[in-house]
Amino acid sequence: MTYQEILTEKRDGVLYLTLNRPEKHNALTPLMLEELLDALHQAKTDAEVGPIVIKGAGRSFSSGWDISPSPDRGAAGEMTIRDDIEQMAGRSGRWSEIWHLNKPVIAQVHGYCLGGGTDLAMHCDLIIAAEDAQFGYPAVRSMGTPATHMWTYMVGPQWAKRLLLTGDSVDGKTAERIGLVLKAVPADRLDEEVDKVAGNMAMVPHDLLVANKAICNKAVELMGRSLLQTLALEGDAISHRTKASVEFSRMAKREGLKAALADRDGKFKT
Repeated sequence: MTYQEILTEKRDGVLYLTLNRPEKHNALTPLMLEELLDALHQAKTDAEVGPIVIKGAGRSFSSGWDISPSPDRGAAGEMTIRDDIEQMAGRSGRWSEIWHLNKPVIAQVHGYCLGGGTDLAMHCDLIIAAEDAQFGYPAVRSMGTPATHMWTYMVGPQWAKRLLLTGDSVDGKTAERIGLVLKAVPADRLDEEVDKVAGNMAMVPHDLLVANKAICNKAVELMGRSLLQTLALEGDAISHRTKASVEFSRMAKREGLKAALADRDGKFKT
């Protein structure tokens, strides 16, 4: 199948999926989501594919969801909370399909991994990053809360609060130290490191990959992961009604997204 916003390549038993909107730092769109999940589901029954790598073209992994204002996009405040939840469930809620996929998925992160990009990465089984990659969720400063929540499982409550109560970002080295990523390496060694890990996985029989991923996931499910994702959707929908979120949306439409982001982020220390 030919895709518009992702690239696919099979090599040495590994499927490589590349987010391909480099001019937008691979900002996520509904089409990109559909194409990515379609490729992943096709891989489920492909005997030639063991592990899967998701990476980004150009300068970044993903800067998050494309939030550029458009005439056909209504503000969250114009919907009921239930409609808002259903809309997000059809988008961010679908990252769980990666978590439940029967084959291991590695996120290869460089450049920006922000907002929805972190949701995508943290639903993969492993994250390997460049040391200078940037991880964060700046939308918590004005727009709401993450529509999925893997943060506490990955980094523990203190670091989850540190990042989600400020919207600050951390680099790849720090992300490795706090457990957000498995390993951070110099950017020029990122491909090599990911290929090595994926290559080792590819030599393990597929049925054993499935079995060992499943038991690890079941351990996290016993900690309430699936229920927490539902609660995260509801929390985000409620937070869309806050004064700050409504004002950010109004400013983005009135003065442009760049102006709204500058107003939001300019006062924070970096």
